[in-house]
Amino acid sequence: QVQLVESGGGLVQAGGSLRLSCAASGRTFSNYAMGWFRQAPGKEREFVAAVNWSGGITYYADSEKGRFTISKARDNAKNTVYLQMNRLKPEDTADYYCAADLSVQQVQAVNTPDYWGQGTQVTVSS
Repeated sequence: QVQLVESGGGLVQAGGSLRLSCAASGRTFSNYAMGWFRQAPGKEREFVAAVNWSGGITYYADSEKGRFTISKARDNAKNTVYLQMNRLKPEDTADYYCAADLSVQQVQAVNTPDYWGQGTQVTVSS
């Protein structure tokens, strides 16, 4: 089992920044690819970003490229993955979820990651 707990959400003005954190516990964190998803009110959950097990390869949805950065803590003892979000837009408003899977392909798809966090809310005001 892997437990995931997100934090760092909140209210921010358009153009501002937030850094989300996802703390993992349970099985060996360093073996897992990690991903971030979001779900806006009335919309389906969508992929945002992912990072492979080593932290060396990252993947982004097209709409987030250049604005969002996913990273794994360099110290694996921290068991944390981050999502740095810059130049936020009102359309970024959503609940943001962390996911984990041994497969970096599966961690990028909405229905396949093995583990999910409970989510953290991000609201971007115009």
